[in-house]
Amino acid sequence: MFVFGVDISDVSWLLLPILALFCEFIDSSLGMGYGTILTPVLLTLGYEPLQIVPAVLFSEFLTGITSGLLHNREKNVNMDFTNDKTHKYYKYYKFPYIPKSKDAKVFLILASCSVAGTIAAVAIALNIQKATLKTFIGVIVFAMGAITLIGARRNHRFSWKKIIGLGTIASFNKGLSGGGYGPLVTSGQILSGLNTKSAVAITSFAEGFTCLVGITAYFIAGKTVDWNFAIPLAVGAMLSVPLAVQTVKKIPEEKLTLIVGLVTTTLGLIVLLSLGSA
Repeated sequence: MFVFGVDISDVSWLLLPILALFCEFIDSSLGMGYGTILTPVLLTLGYEPLQIVPAVLFSEFLTGITSGLLHNREKNVNMDFTNDKTHKYYKYYKFPYIPKSKDAKVFLILASCSVAGTIAAVAIALNIQKATLKTFIGVIVFAMGAITLIGARRNHRFSWKKIIGLGTIASFNKGLSGGGYGPLVTSGQILSGLNTKSAVAITSFAEGFTCLVGITAYFIAGKTVDWNFAIPLAVGAMLSVPLAVQTVKKIPEEKLTLIVGLVTTTLGLIVLLSLGSA
């Protein structure tokens, strides 16, 4: 059966939404896990990388933007993009635009760095051995998770220098592999002094913007998207977002921080252990 040229009778229209719903619930509630979990599963099921990459980018663009907007509506984050004309950089350094809220400023820094990483991806990745790349990502993600767990009960002092450094490292990760973004950015924001709920929301929003750049670059390069594959993923992923946002709203801050640290450490460990079978 075809709807708008898309075959919805394929069995993937039952399997893919379920997988995407599960992975996106984790991603939108913890700021990580969608591509990290979903891509290896889809490869195991026999799908081709050129099917997976654009489809994951497309679905994560939709869910990232939607998740960020819903998190903002539920007050998990304060995304006030009103131009702050009282800010010193606007008044004295003649910056044309400075967003009013701290969360919006953090988003802009991370999104800008992520765009740079996405654009540089192909050129850099061609010169890096896969094993070296996976080792780097695994070590840094594991370390960030461990540090988050150790410092979960501490109040970290907010630092713009840490945020800028985080954005640079995250864009390096994203530029090299397209992966390891959520665990690094979410835990990094917490260690930079941002509260956990804001960190989760900002990561989803920033990654959605990054995926928009990625999918645009894919189209410019003349590549096509397998919509029979992409649309089921997008449908399942979108269904999970409202539930994930409500979950973040209701979980106590300290408990959410512990969960983020645990999941980040686990993902880093999985990457390192997978080196032996690569």
